[in-house]
Amino acid sequence: MSKTGIYVQQQARRNAADWIETYARIGIAAKGVVYVLIGVLAAMTVFGAGGENNGKNGAFRTILEQPFGKILLGIVIIGLLGYVGWRMIQAFKDPERNGDDTKGITKRTGFFISGLVYLFLAFSALRLLLPSLSNGSSGGGRQLLVAKMLQQPFGQWLVGIAAVIIIGKGIFQLYKAYTGKFKNKIKKHEMSREEKATFMRAGRIGYTARGIVLGIIGYFLLRAALQSDASEAQGTEGALNFLSTTGGPYLMAAVAIGLACYGIFMFVKSKYRYMPDVTP
Repeated sequence: MSKTGIYVQQQARRNAADWIETYARIGIAAKGVVYVLIGVLAAMTVFGAGGENNGKNGAFRTILEQPFGKILLGIVIIGLLGYVGWRMIQAFKDPERNGDDTKGITKRTGFFISGLVYLFLAFSALRLLLPSLSNGSSGGGRQLLVAKMLQQPFGQWLVGIAAVIIIGKGIFQLYKAYTGKFKNKIKKHEMSREEKATFMRAGRIGYTARGIVLGIIGYFLLRAALQSDASEAQGTEGALNFLSTTGGPYLMAAVAIGLACYGIFMFVKSKYRYMPDVTP
């Protein structure tokens, strides 16, 4: 191949890598949008300001109800698919060199599962945008999935293992909040002092809130496994309602605000996260 051909090929690869990185950053920001809306809407219910605690679906409906809501929700869906793509690159291409040992495979499997979760989330938003995709069904996607898992051989074990993984992830989120490990892979030298302060505060509060919510979601899923009852499975809205009934509405509001802080954290992260070489 001529030098010109090699140069053109290298330039095309660099352009593709830049496009992937940009799309991944948009995806991280889209995740932030969802969490900010979840937190703000849930907190508003406590203070009687007209919000609703309907988790991610409530956030999507709120976007859809805004002027140009369909366009805005479409942009969020595209962004979430970017996040899914980034998670799959982390899982299969392993740009951060996590490796093929037990620890590396565990992390990469986590990336893959995270990608599936946000793919399901993007599809849920798409069903709101295009009601014809719902086929007359309403919500319940999570419980339907758990029900199908319970119908499989060793289904209760499968759901139980999933519950333990989610609880473990919740504990790890709390660990990251306590140790500040969430600041790894961030270009802190490019941040202003105000951005660093916002990033650290939002990260500690956000990871704490997310750890609590994941722990409760895992608890509900464990109950679904032990009772072989898919209706026990709950999402973010169920976790916040559980906090409201057991600890009072203000505890729910505190965790909801923490989720909004996690969304703000994701905004900052989308700008300053170190992105490894993702050249195709």
